[in-house]
Amino acid sequence: MAKTYFTEDHEWLRIEGGVATVGITDYAQEQLGDLVFVELPEIGRKLAKGDTAVVVESVKAASDVYAPVDGEITEANGSLSADPSLVNSAATGHGWLWKMKLSNESQLDSLMDEAAYKAHIG
Repeated sequence: MAKTYFTEDHEWLRIEGGVATVGITDYAQEQLGDLVFVELPEIGRKLAKGDTAVVVESVKAASDVYAPVDGEITEANGSLSADPSLVNSAATGHGWLWKMKLSNESQLDSLMDEAAYKAHIG
C-alpha cells in the first residue's frame, strides 16, 4: 500500500515500491494561484534533498519545488506541458510533477504524515 509524506515546503510524496510520486499540496497551489507553466525535470537527473527539481509559474509568481529526498528522476508528468492547471484542479492526483527512485529511504523518517502537515499549515 502506498504511503504519503509531506514536507514543510508543501510538497507531498507518495511512496510505492521504492518510487516516490511528488507534487505540491492543495495548500501550495492555493497560495500560488492559477498555474500557467511548469518546467519539468529531466529524466535520469539525480537530485539531492533540497535541490530545485521543478519551477512552477503562476499568474502571481514563479516558485521552486524542491526534492524532498535524494533520488533519480524516472518520469515527469508530460500532461502538465499542455495543461499546467492540472496542478490547481488535482494537486494530489493527476497534477503530480515527477516520479523518482529513492536512493535513501531513511530520509522519509524526517518528513510529516498528513496529520502533522495539517497542523503545520494550521
